[in-house]
Amino acid sequence: MTKDTHPNLIVYRITQALAWILSVFVFGRRVRRNEIRNRKGPFVVIGNHECALDFVNLIGMSPRPMRFVVSYCIFNTLPVRGLARLLGVIPKQQFQTKTSDLRLMKRILSNGEPLVIYPAGLMCEDGLSTPIPTATYKFLKWLNVDVYAARTTGAYMVMPKWAKGMRRGKTYMDVYKLIDKEELAAMSESDIRARVDAALLFDAYREEDDENISSAGNREIAGLENVLYMCPECGTECSTETKGDTIRCRVCGFAERSDRKAALSKLDGPGRELRYVSDWSRIIRETTRSQLLNGTLSELEGNTTIQLLDLKHRKFADAGEGLLHLSRGEFRFTGKLQGEDVELIIPIGSIPTLPFKPGHHIEIQHGDTIYRCLMEDRQLMMKYVNMVELFYEMDHEEV
Repeated sequence: MTKDTHPNLIVYRITQALAWILSVFVFGRRVRRNEIRNRKGPFVVIGNHECALDFVNLIGMSPRPMRFVVSYCIFNTLPVRGLARLLGVIPKQQFQTKTSDLRLMKRILSNGEPLVIYPAGLMCEDGLSTPIPTATYKFLKWLNVDVYAARTTGAYMVMPKWAKGMRRGKTYMDVYKLIDKEELAAMSESDIRARVDAALLFDAYREEDDENISSAGNREIAGLENVLYMCPECGTECSTETKGDTIRCRVCGFAERSDRKAALSKLDGPGRELRYVSDWSRIIRETTRSQLLNGTLSELEGNTTIQLLDLKHRKFADAGEGLLHLSRGEFRFTGKLQGEDVELIIPIGSIPTLPFKPGHHIEIQHGDTIYRCLMEDRQLMMKYVNMVELFYEMDHEEV
């Protein structure tokens, strides 16, 4: 059974105070509703995942300690892992849940404690919420408690996944009851899915524009080329580059500039204007999907360095290098790993997406082992992620 560490109240209160400072002075948090402020007894909060520090805007919403579920990988690479334990954080593997993890979460609720989950598991890279695993809806029904939604708007722009560091912004928090316990018991999984998806799915770029949120930091888009790796005009891959507030294709000259609301406007040159990064990203995914369906694309490969998690030093360390091949149904790595020649095959049929940092690495999990791949072609990593997601979607459409 998974070992549980109850929150240390003093440490939790200090963390809440520090989080409040960050939420107010960096995220510029405004609270629209907070229906858990005086809530007693057990309940679960599900949040949309816009950035790595989403918990900062949520941890102070209830005076009671809330139990946050985080990925095993993040938990074990934290330089302050001991602090996370004192906060009562619950680590679990992404996209898979052991029976012991399920029992622990159920036990926490049975003890009358609140539980916080970010169902998507990953913060988005292009402003579009990542898919919510289908098992989530059955899981919520099984928990059998009131479900609250914590809807965050604006946090993505404070910490874009593709950028370095943070920029000041404006964030809105809306925490409200989504499904009552009695209603939950009577709902079908499809009804639960419709309710949850409506609450958590988002397009951060449209919302920034709709909310009229303006920040000078939105002009800085260095790193976005690792997400928007394909030119929407000429279709050339790994041809985009950024400078200041501009992203440009080196081949055809298509170029756009970001403004204070993170909206794009086309500069002189070829092509039609794409106002949102999310629209550009959709074009890339639709193009890749069409190629997979018509057979012009079926596999992808590239040279990579492999890193493995060093639990002793709480970081990933180089463990080998070789060729990473992706096809429908599996990853195949051939090369050297920990000094030995290997051919490693990892099935991906049940993997909806990959944890990754644009331009830096992708992570492939096989059992309890996480292989971090630092690709030689850094822009190409986004294509691996897109293909894995599209393979998953296509496989489930055919069922």
